[in-house]
Amino acid sequence: MTDWFPIVFFTFKIVALGIGMFFAIKWHYDQGEKNEDRKKEKRAVLRASGMVAAGFVLLLLGLGFITYVFATKLGLDLRLP
Repeated sequence: MTDWFPIVFFTFKIVALGIGMFFAIKWHYDQGEKNEDRKKEKRAVLRASGMVAAGFVLLLLGLGFITYVFATKLGLDLRLP
């Protein structure tokens, strides 16, 4: 009785995922066709991602500095071996 279950299950799974992937790709392609200001949008996305990356680096440097200050105030040995 259960010998046929994996065959039916995996067949259904492959068909369902294939249909889902087809419609996802089609939707993204249609969205790209609809947008005419592609160059402006790309520039805005690049600018925003650059600002996020710069903010991340600044936060990382700030965290490192604050950690250094607290470590020295607590008297931890920060010398390299």
